[in-house]
Amino acid sequence: MVTGKGGTGKTTVAAALALALAAEGRRVLLCEVEERQGIAQLFETEALPYEERRIASAAGGGEVHALAIDAELAMLDYLDMFYKLGRAGRALRKLGAIDFATTVAPGLRDVLLTGKVCEAVRRKDSAGWPVYDAVVLDAPPTGRITRFLNVNDEVAGLARVGPIHNQAQAVMRVLKSPQTAIHLVTLLEEMPVQETVDGVAELREAGLPVGAVIVNMVRPVLLGDGELAEIAHAQGSAVGRRRAAVARALSQAGLGGARRGGVAERLVDPLLAQAHEHAQRVVLEREQRAEIAALGLPVRELELLGDGVDLGGLYRLAESLRKQAAATSDQAGSGYADEDAAAADGLDPVASTPPAAHSEDPEDGSDDAWVEEAAEAGDASDGGATAGGTGSEGGRARRGAARDGGSDG
Repeated sequence: MVTGKGGTGKTTVAAALALALAAEGRRVLLCEVEERQGIAQLFETEALPYEERRIASAAGGGEVHALAIDAELAMLDYLDMFYKLGRAGRALRKLGAIDFATTVAPGLRDVLLTGKVCEAVRRKDSAGWPVYDAVVLDAPPTGRITRFLNVNDEVAGLARVGPIHNQAQAVMRVLKSPQTAIHLVTLLEEMPVQETVDGVAELREAGLPVGAVIVNMVRPVLLGDGELAEIAHAQGSAVGRRRAAVARALSQAGLGGARRGGVAERLVDPLLAQAHEHAQRVVLEREQRAEIAALGLPVRELELLGDGVDLGGLYRLAESLRKQAAATSDQAGSGYADEDAAAADGLDPVASTPPAAHSEDPEDGSDDAWVEEAAEAGDASDGGATAGGTGSEGGRARRGAARDGGSDG
């Protein structure tokens, strides 16, 4: 799950992460729940319906599928599955009853949204293997991510027993399991970093698994440490010497003579002002990096794309995530001090299918109501895909080959 303060680019990062995890023939589902159609815009495709569809290919034959989860339609699924309302449920929607229910009970809305994501995580194909190697959720902003995910508290006032309560319990088992990691996107600016620090504290207090901090839109440092220090603290005669040196350099570059009033001389002050701003920004960014490092979490950095983020830029960011994960593994064996830390990161594309995803959970039972029934209904109808999703024979073949070859999948 990918969250972050508004404006940090969390949707872009979620999309890049999905592409990174889909490399080497993996199958990934990318979900959104805020009805903004941000995924469709990034992948330059038409608006996503309430069904799973392939939107991109990844290195090595992988696939990224996408799903825009609609709370009203998820509610209709729920009513049809448990209460067999069918046409009656659709009639309720026309009357506005579904919208009313999800509006007056926001906790119910969040249970439906997270429940749909968790169903995709747990869904198996006819051979018992996960339909998706990974599921990435473009989650709500950090300001409300803990409330969104902590569905047990949200539905406590709605139901203490029954299907809704059971659904919340099933969702929380997935959200708090080693299969889940909640990544936080930030910028090297004071407000986004502070919101990230607060978000990490809230998630930890709620017992939810925090993954990595992803620093987005990182700008390059253009000057060395010595030059930065000199520019940041330049005063008096030092400023004069710097002005004269810059004027001579501009003159040597063919921008006119260094005489007073010349072209080169007129460019000096604007350039020095930019250099001073750059030096101040670097100092502030280093302070924010220290704040992030103090969280004790894995950190990834993604560069600022000067021309904006198009489809080519997404693949570029995905490759950057893959390279950083590989570099971490090369530097320290597995890349982590312990297995728990590796599971919490969730950005290592090698660890795509946790063992728990294809083993029996001794705690699974009737409480997993919607999650289990939805998966079974999908297996019966189309080989494991629900909500209009398409089964992937290629994905199953890859899983079968991995299993027969002794791989961990």
